[in-house]
Amino acid sequence: MKKRLLILLALLFAASYVSTGVQADEYLRVGMEAAYAPFNWTQETDENGAVPIEGTNQFANGYDVQIAKKIAEKMGKEVLVVKTKWEGLVPALTSGKIDMIIAGMSPTEERKKEIAFSSSYYTSIPTLVVRADSQWTKAGSIQDFAGAKITAQQGVYLYDLIDQIKGVDKQTAMGDFSQIRQALEAGVIDAYVSERPEARTAQAANSNFHMVELTSGFDTNTEDVAIAVGMRKDDARIANVNQVLDTLTEKDQLALMDKMIEQQPVETTTETTKPAFPVQVWNILVNNWSQLLRGTGMTLLISILGTIIGTAIGLLIGVFRTAPRAANNGVAYLQKALAILINVYIEIFRGTPMIVQSMVIYYGTAQAFGLDLDRTLAAIVIVSINTGAYMSEIVRGGIFAVDKGQFEAATALGFTHRQTMRKVVLPQVIRNILPATGNEFVINIKDTSVLNVISVVELYFSGNTVATQTYQYFQTFTVIAIIYFILTFTVTRILRIIEKHLDTDTYTTGANQIQTEVLHD
Repeated sequence: MKKRLLILLALLFAASYVSTGVQADEYLRVGMEAAYAPFNWTQETDENGAVPIEGTNQFANGYDVQIAKKIAEKMGKEVLVVKTKWEGLVPALTSGKIDMIIAGMSPTEERKKEIAFSSSYYTSIPTLVVRADSQWTKAGSIQDFAGAKITAQQGVYLYDLIDQIKGVDKQTAMGDFSQIRQALEAGVIDAYVSERPEARTAQAANSNFHMVELTSGFDTNTEDVAIAVGMRKDDARIANVNQVLDTLTEKDQLALMDKMIEQQPVETTTETTKPAFPVQVWNILVNNWSQLLRGTGMTLLISILGTIIGTAIGLLIGVFRTAPRAANNGVAYLQKALAILINVYIEIFRGTPMIVQSMVIYYGTAQAFGLDLDRTLAAIVIVSINTGAYMSEIVRGGIFAVDKGQFEAATALGFTHRQTMRKVVLPQVIRNILPATGNEFVINIKDTSVLNVISVVELYFSGNTVATQTYQYFQTFTVIAIIYFILTFTVTRILRIIEKHLDTDTYTTGANQIQTEVLHD
């Protein structure tokens, strides 16, 4: 049984190191969301000059991608897109995970404090997107939106523009455009501020959306509407980037943008041609099953390994914390110091959200120590140590639940603390904590979704990609919810079977049998 478990762990761990077959020095690693058409999007093939996305079988294309290809050609490299959430782009750049940001980012004064920017490669025009059946479709001025609930993406200048509308009901900024579009379609907001190319794409892809043609628009600064390449301040290649961008005239930029708008893979539907909701859900599953399956596999890999390793950490800590004080003063001092460190570890990882831990461990270690962790390995480490902090307390409670008389009996028989734990206590503890361990496993399956902040391609990340490709948000997330339910329901049933199998009178041993086993040892 132990050999089978070790083989399974080895295979799962090896799977986490499946390589994309590329070398970093051969590629220009470009960070972008790949979910902001027509600037950047995700597609399944390399048609129309798309480039590979790191760690996946998918490709990225769009205006940003084509600009990246021109820059990479100047440097004698190929483009490799590192698909990254918007809020993770700057940390990814400063920590060395990517070489540059080409993601429709404006060179604001706040960002210039952290990174350097190239010359502009596009000039943006802000506008508003509303529901096609709303009262604001005929609006000509931003002041016509008084009283409307409006939002924009978090961390971009578009959100600050909302303040120019008098009497507006400004909503909390949202993380990405998939959330924003979903909120608009659901009627949670009345409009969102966007850039003209994205607004045109939304209108073309979803008949429920309408781009407002403003005759009196927003007042903007040059640095806000300009879009530039973000690079590290010590990167001397910025001169080469500017040489490429300076050759692009305004006419060239408009022509390239128009071309990308035509090539973007959007599925246009109207109310008359739209099938019933269950059929839409089924079509999402049928057309994107391979992408969702890969995400599901990654979710299971991380949650299984994270739970197993985390439980092992919890068991080790539980055994250590119940060990008697050493007779040697020096060893006792080290024992106490280690106990303090363990307590700090437990309190920190139980007291902070996993999403924050992910950012600190993945980006922070690279920036502070130059440690370039594999993204999947980092995810396994994050889930494991987070689970270990919780399991250590669960194990401690399980140990204390064992009758004190059994400890005394084992001591009377001459057992060491290690023998007492291995032969008497832990077999009972493992049985007692199995329900709590199963609960942690279920939680880990769901909590892997926060790992999308470091761009781990798990189930939620894959589903969000599908949603941004199809503009069918409710349908896609219905599929994702069903998959999560199937996973957690199946795991729960399996654990119940294991519990029932262990719930016998044979999982504990009598004193004579234990003593016999010790003698054989």
